[in-house]
Amino acid sequence: MFMNDRYQSPLSERYASKEMQYIFSPDKKFRTWRKLWIALAETEMELGLPVTQEQIDELKAHQDEINYDVAKQREKEVRHDVMSHVYAYGVQCPKAKGIIHLGATSCYVGDNTDIIVMTEALALVRKKLVNVIAELAKFADRYKDQPTLAFTHFQPAQPTTVGKRATLWMHELVMDLEDLDYVAGSIRLLGSKGTTGTQASFLELFDGDMDKVRKLDPMIAEKLGYPGCYPVSGQTYSRKVDSRVLNILAGIAQSAHKFSNDIRLLQHLKEIEEPFEKSQIGSSAMAYKRNPMRSERIASLSNYVMSDVMNPMLVASTQWFERTLDDSANKRLSIPEGFLAIDGILDLYLNVVDGLVVYPKVIEKHMMAELPFMATENIMMDAVKAGGDRQELHEKIRELSMEAGRNVKENGMDNNLLELIAADPAFNLSLDELKQNMDPKKYVGCAPAQVEIYLDEVIRPLLSANQDVLGMTAEINV
Repeated sequence: MFMNDRYQSPLSERYASKEMQYIFSPDKKFRTWRKLWIALAETEMELGLPVTQEQIDELKAHQDEINYDVAKQREKEVRHDVMSHVYAYGVQCPKAKGIIHLGATSCYVGDNTDIIVMTEALALVRKKLVNVIAELAKFADRYKDQPTLAFTHFQPAQPTTVGKRATLWMHELVMDLEDLDYVAGSIRLLGSKGTTGTQASFLELFDGDMDKVRKLDPMIAEKLGYPGCYPVSGQTYSRKVDSRVLNILAGIAQSAHKFSNDIRLLQHLKEIEEPFEKSQIGSSAMAYKRNPMRSERIASLSNYVMSDVMNPMLVASTQWFERTLDDSANKRLSIPEGFLAIDGILDLYLNVVDGLVVYPKVIEKHMMAELPFMATENIMMDAVKAGGDRQELHEKIRELSMEAGRNVKENGMDNNLLELIAADPAFNLSLDELKQNMDPKKYVGCAPAQVEIYLDEVIRPLLSANQDVLGMTAEINV
């Protein structure tokens, strides 16, 4: 229910998907707590503690029926969220209430849940990242042969192709995907380490049987679908884990921001535009405008994610010994909101790429305005073949290029370099002969081939290996 009399997070109301919002929802958290309590109880039973199958069955029967009202009322009394939910679960499971959370600390459910939630959130980010790469691949393939001005320092430079430029955007996302897979593959559960990471409570429970204590964490991890637990910890898992995860999100934000900058500049040039709805309003004052608001939103959210990465860095660097609690409030904000923001960014990215509008005629117009300058090396070689002196011709081309540049900048004329060269007898070339050098495709080098090679050797194998996550469409709030 929307409340107009209190703050609502725009990450939930405007940007993030329902799927990502659920991953960080209270319902997801408390259901995961109960899965963890069941895994702990089952493991303790299997290792010989006095836990019965009847108690396990009772816990499982009520694991998804969370009595929030009981937990909230209890928390008002005891001021402890974990013990309030232990109590509420026990109300539903009177036979098992005495073994719920046996030997564990709050971090057993809190930290393991954080790991599980981040892992699932990374999986959703990965899915969306792969789909953005797939959409960029279609775009690059479609426009691999379309010549366009390249820019260095945002000054016209040797031509490239529209598709080749798209591979630059793609390549950065591929690097992000590699980083994500590496970090996600290294994530482990905390397990049940006790108050300072020594598992002392479990050594006591198991009457000093170290072998059983060593089996505890691997058995819990297996039940929850993880390859294992971190081998050492304090009361909490190392907060560097959060920092590594947020660094992945910040890396994606960097790539997305770079893409959004390029699209905004290209839209200014009227060469490529982001999608624009039929009834969309670009400006409240200037009705003709088509502002690149989705790309601007990508940039805005990306700035937030890149700055958010400082939070887990500060938390990780200032933890004291086996743990302090000054991480808690920060983690509740920085981790979920980083994921909600990157989720919105990737939905926007997919939406923009899926609807990009390319204007070849405008691209060609801009190309032809600059191409005479870029063709001067070829023109000089043709003039040498016609009997000219290379050193003399080089100086003349330099002088004529300066003159043509002045005509464009000072007099607002079109580029008339070809006409100036044709009028100079030193070149011995007609205007028609000079215009033969004006095919943009002669100046894009290996760009089309590079696109095809990159798609064949990097992207198509990547997409083939990820068929199960392809086919997403992005729904966004305009």
